Amino acid sequence: MPTYLQPDVLARAEALGLKARQVVEGLRVGDHKSPYKGFSVEFVQHREYVPGDDIRHIDWKSYGRSERYTIKQYEQETNFICHLLLDASNSMRYGSGATNKLEYAKLLAASVAYMVIRQRDTVALRIFNTGWVAELPPSSQLGHIHAITHTLEETQPQDRTAIGPLLDEVADRISRRGIICLISDGLDDLEPLLAGLRHLRFRGHEVIFFHLLHPDEVHFPLDGNIRFLGLEEHAELLTRPHLLRPAYLRIVNRYLADIQRGCDGSGVDYVRLLTDRPLATALAEYLVKRLQASKR
Repeated sequence: MPTYLQPDVLARAEALGLKARQVVEGLRVGDHKSPYKGFSVEFVQHREYVPGDDIRHIDWKSYGRSERYTIKQYEQETNFICHLLLDASNSMRYGSGATNKLEYAKLLAASVAYMVIRQRDTVALRIFNTGWVAELPPSSQLGHIHAITHTLEETQPQDRTAIGPLLDEVADRISRRGIICLISDGLDDLEPLLAGLRHLRFRGHEVIFFHLLHPDEVHFPLDGNIRFLGLEEHAELLTRPHLLRPAYLRIVNRYLADIQRGCDGSGVDYVRLLTDRPLATALAEYLVKRLQASKR
C-alpha cells in the first residue's frame, strides 16, 4: 500500500464520506444536487407540457384542477469534482517526521482523494509554489489513486508561494461548479489569499481551506538561544525566543483571527489542523461536523 494511504485514516474517512453541501455540476448521476432539472429525486416545480414530453410525467391531479397539461420537474442528483490544491512551497518543510507540514498535507490529500473516488466521485490534483508544480486531470477511476500517490511521493518543497493569484487562475479555468480543497499553511499575503477564496466562491464552488500549521508556529514554545533561518527567504535571526513570545503570539493570533473571519464572511469552510494531531481523528471530526451541518 502506498505510503500516504493509511488504513486507520481511510477507514474513518470512507465511513463518513464527503458530500457536497450545495449545488454542483457533474457529468453523471450521483449523490449530490445538480442545477439541472430532470425527472428524478426531489420535486422542484411544474412547467407547461410541450409536444415531445413524456406523458408519464404529466401531473394529472393538476390537470383536473386547471385543465392544463403540466409536467412535474425534479432536481437531479449528480457527481462532483473535488479539486485538491496542495502547497509545496519551502515553508511547508517545517517539522520533522509525522509533524512535517508537507508530509501531513500529502497524507491529507491522498486520504481525501481516496475517499472521494471510493464514493464514485471525481478528483483532480494541483501542486503549487510560485506556480503549478504538477497537475493531474480529473478522474474517478480507482487507478487514479496510484497516480496521485506517486505524484505526492515525488513532490519536494521548493521556492516561495503565491496563493492568491493561483486561486484566481483556478477560478477562471474551472467552469463546472465543484468542491475546491486548498491544503496550505497559508503563510502568504493575507488579502490576496482571501480575495482568491472569495473569487472561487463567487464562481459557485464550495471551498474548504485546510489550514495546516505546526504547533510551534501557533504556540511558540521555544526557549534558550536559537538561530532562526528563513525558509522562503534568505534571512537569519539569533535570539532568545522568550523575549519575542508575547509580540509573536499577538501577531499570530491576529493573523489566525483574520483568516477565520475572512473565510466565515465568504462562506469558506475553514479547517485548522495542527500537525501533532492524528489525521484520522482530525479529518473524522471535520467530516462529522459536515454531516451534522447538512442535516440542519
